[in-house]
Amino acid sequence: MKITKTSFGTTKNGEKATLYTMENSNGMKVSVTDYGATIVHIIVPDRDGKMADVSLGYDDVKGYDENGTYYGAFIGRNGNRIGNACFTINGVKYELDKNDGPNNLHGGFKGYNNFFYETECFEDVEGEVSVEMSRLSPDMEQGFPGNLDITVTYTLTEENELAIEYLGVSDKDTVVNLTNHTFFNLAGHDAGSILDHKVFIDADYFTPTDDNLIPTGELRPVEGTPMDFRKEQAMGDRIDADYLPLTQAGGYDHNYVLNNSGEDVEYVASLYDPKSGRRMEVFTDLPGMQLYAGNFIDGKVAGKGGKVYLKREGVCFETQLFPDACNEKEFFKSSVVKAFEEYSTMTVYKFSVDK
Repeated sequence: MKITKTSFGTTKNGEKATLYTMENSNGMKVSVTDYGATIVHIIVPDRDGKMADVSLGYDDVKGYDENGTYYGAFIGRNGNRIGNACFTINGVKYELDKNDGPNNLHGGFKGYNNFFYETECFEDVEGEVSVEMSRLSPDMEQGFPGNLDITVTYTLTEENELAIEYLGVSDKDTVVNLTNHTFFNLAGHDAGSILDHKVFIDADYFTPTDDNLIPTGELRPVEGTPMDFRKEQAMGDRIDADYLPLTQAGGYDHNYVLNNSGEDVEYVASLYDPKSGRRMEVFTDLPGMQLYAGNFIDGKVAGKGGKVYLKREGVCFETQLFPDACNEKEFFKSSVVKAFEEYSTMTVYKFSVDK
């Protein structure tokens, strides 16, 4: 196990970025940059031992300077959408950026993926390596109350697991809902459509939305709908079905109500590429997960190696508290965190091959 540091270029403001690459004895590599605490590379073997980068992204920091698609992004202070870009805590109404129609999306115009992070590297007694990135998000940054100390730690294990641990403490009651927005293509980042990838999600319900993609508060059974992934199903089999939630979102872009307990990091989902044999399993202690099939990848900006990514060439498994959980009182868990109460969650992506 080792960690190496390399230059990752210079931002438009002249700031130098660093790339930190963790590697285990199996040859799996995970690279993250201190600009945005962003995941840049996830390199894993296929059934024949051939290595490929299975995450969409850019060759250097200049691409991530813009990154309107959020490739590999650390998302905060609130992942997903907040309806009408506002919420109320303790009788005070807070107004946020309207960067997604009438809504706030992924924190606003300047997300957590657009800041530099203090970085430390660690190796534990079991040989696992970690990259810890932290910063202070000041009171009223993005419109959110409270000085929020945040830390995101990426750990690579010998079991080909990428563990992501999120920690946060605020000095005021605030909204916190952190996630990661990596687009996965298990055939390789430049391999094209992910519609033949097979998906499993351990969820009996999902949260339908209005036309602005804000949950209505209903928890709807997936039974008998194209939203049902309780048995492994190809992504493309029903993505264009004549079903209102799919037509509203242009395909899969929905929050699933996971069947986990919320007390431990538990297996909740998987992604499988039949061509390469690569499999990714998802474990989390969070109650929700957004399945996003890359419906709005626009092909306007070249990614790694000059690859121009097109619609549905990557898929996200964004573990989260439910969208708009700061406003919807019927949801399983609110995204409002009390002052000096620790926000702590973990998500693990485990890679393997099916022979």
